[in-house]
Amino acid sequence: MVGTPQTAADAGRGAGSPDPATEAFLTHRNLLFTVAYELLGSAADAEDVLQETWLRWAGVDLGAVRDQRAYLVRIATRQALTRLRAVGRRRESYVGPWLPEPLLTAPDVADDIALADSVSMAMLLVLETLGPTERAVFVLREVFDLGYDEIAEAVDKSPAAVRQIAHRARAHVAARRPRRVVPAAETRTVLDAFRRAVETGDLQRLLDLLAPDVVLLGDGGGVKQAVLRPIVGADKVARLLAGGWGKVPGVTSLQPTQVNGNPALVVRLDGELDTVLAVHVDDGRIGGLYAVRNPEKLSHMAKETPLSR
Repeated sequence: MVGTPQTAADAGRGAGSPDPATEAFLTHRNLLFTVAYELLGSAADAEDVLQETWLRWAGVDLGAVRDQRAYLVRIATRQALTRLRAVGRRRESYVGPWLPEPLLTAPDVADDIALADSVSMAMLLVLETLGPTERAVFVLREVFDLGYDEIAEAVDKSPAAVRQIAHRARAHVAARRPRRVVPAAETRTVLDAFRRAVETGDLQRLLDLLAPDVVLLGDGGGVKQAVLRPIVGADKVARLLAGGWGKVPGVTSLQPTQVNGNPALVVRLDGELDTVLAVHVDDGRIGGLYAVRNPEKLSHMAKETPLSR
């Protein structure tokens, strides 16, 4: 398979600058990955979209391109939409709840509050409730601030239709998204208390930290054991966590980390990464717990993934 030019161009910089097409692609690579990831919720699929985008971009006459960023985003969006419609059918047969693929992210992602919110596990799950075109329009407009004309070219709709789709998508997301963006420091404080409560089996403290209607989702992909249905309610979730932690065979640890631009926890079993635990915090309590155990979804936790808008 022909790779994207990232490594080859970086390696060749000592011998001279890359060609204009490669240079433009590298300039916008992190943006293109972020667009594809927000549309797909899968880093592996986003990487494939980058590959397909590069193959098409390499054959473009750059002299005819007025705005390289917009042109590249348009290619990536179209490739992501094609893939999104295909993977949607695969997810219908997925074993248990499907959760987005977690990314280990650098501190600068958290510094961009809007970006961190848009790639949070909670927001990606809200985006999953949109149709493919609605999702693309919402992401390109609300996250990346593209104009309606640019979005229209990317999704093959008229600007007027895009405006209507954007309005519907905004209303849909507003009705389902978290009420406010929680500062990272607040999430970190709650997570630290949560970690201590789980490790000590402190049921009452867990009940205090969990929202009454908290939802726990687990994604084992049929490979690792995980809850096959959402666990709803503070009492059920707290008892599951308090009772289950001490029964896990081997040496377990909960460690803080940064996932999708937000504070999170990783569970290590005998020193090996076992689970990524992302959370949504609101009013000082945890309203959503998202436990990803599927090994195929943990490969991007080995090194930081750069994201940008």
